[in-house]
Amino acid sequence: MTNIRRRGLLGAAGAVFVGCSCGANSVLAADAPAEPRRVSLGGRRVQVCDVHAHCAFPSVGEVVRGTPFDRPIAPPSLVVAPDRIAAMDARGIDVALLSVNIYWWYDAERELAARVVRLHDEGLAELCRAYPGRFLAASSPAVQFPELAAEQLEYAVRHLGARAASVGGHVKGEILSGPRFDPFWAKVVELGVPVFMHPDNAQNLVPPARWAGRGDLANVIGNPLETTMFLSRMIFDGTLDRFPDLRIIAAHGAGYLPSYLGRVEVACDVRPGANCLNRRRPADYLRTQIMADSMVFSEEGIRHLVAEMGPSQIVFGSDMPYVWPDTIDNILRTPGLGDEEKLAILNGNFRRVIRMD
Repeated sequence: MTNIRRRGLLGAAGAVFVGCSCGANSVLAADAPAEPRRVSLGGRRVQVCDVHAHCAFPSVGEVVRGTPFDRPIAPPSLVVAPDRIAAMDARGIDVALLSVNIYWWYDAERELAARVVRLHDEGLAELCRAYPGRFLAASSPAVQFPELAAEQLEYAVRHLGARAASVGGHVKGEILSGPRFDPFWAKVVELGVPVFMHPDNAQNLVPPARWAGRGDLANVIGNPLETTMFLSRMIFDGTLDRFPDLRIIAAHGAGYLPSYLGRVEVACDVRPGANCLNRRRPADYLRTQIMADSMVFSEEGIRHLVAEMGPSQIVFGSDMPYVWPDTIDNILRTPGLGDEEKLAILNGNFRRVIRMD
């Protein structure tokens, strides 16, 4: 799955793993105004909860030293420090769900993957203790070993306080909708946690060389494409029916699925080779089991997500520390949304699915 040379991963000094461009595309406290932003709705201060926040841990460098994953040092913007808190304050973000979500360890053998995930989970727990009230943790288990992943998630939730799981769109090209991944999904449901799904440039769908050229299309087009494929497989392969209590939060507005839902909605009816296993209409899953973050960057985008999925299925996401247009104001200005619906998107849906209350 992982194209190591493209990423620039870990070096002997202990760096962080990244999958998005940094430098000018990372936001730190120096970019932020001195005064924290206070988001208000109807004249009242409201809490903003962020489902989409990246992080990484330099100490992983010691674990992978001397392995095929030992690579040059990556930019440090993913390391959570006081500047991340300042940047959150500047944007008006109160609470963030942190996840390590460039899933390079899906390529690792069992022992190394186990060590890396344990280090991540313990590091996330330490960040939650160091900044109480500001962070929650999402464990990113080694789903290439579904039984191990189930054990890792149980340890993270029951012993370290993790509130969610995080997965990529595929494991070495294999989407997680097949029966071999059922032990992991069963544990997710047993623990009652949601799953944040984050893509990785559609490497399972498009050869990396095809993305060459202007526009960073691997990210701009590839990421939502991978998410669309993942969600479609989870629907059509019957995975969401096998686990009706499973809740998936899909990054980047759930990809293209809500935007082209009409074609997906009729596929099983009009395509003779569709061979669908889903028991309900695709739109039903978007209104019950699938949620989307708000990263669609326009008021019309938010309005359309709500129209297709319902206001209960949208959650604010920032993609910090990477710089994308902030969607808080888009949510506040979306026409046709009442204050209660806006409040649900800014924090209520997050609090419900993460079980903060």
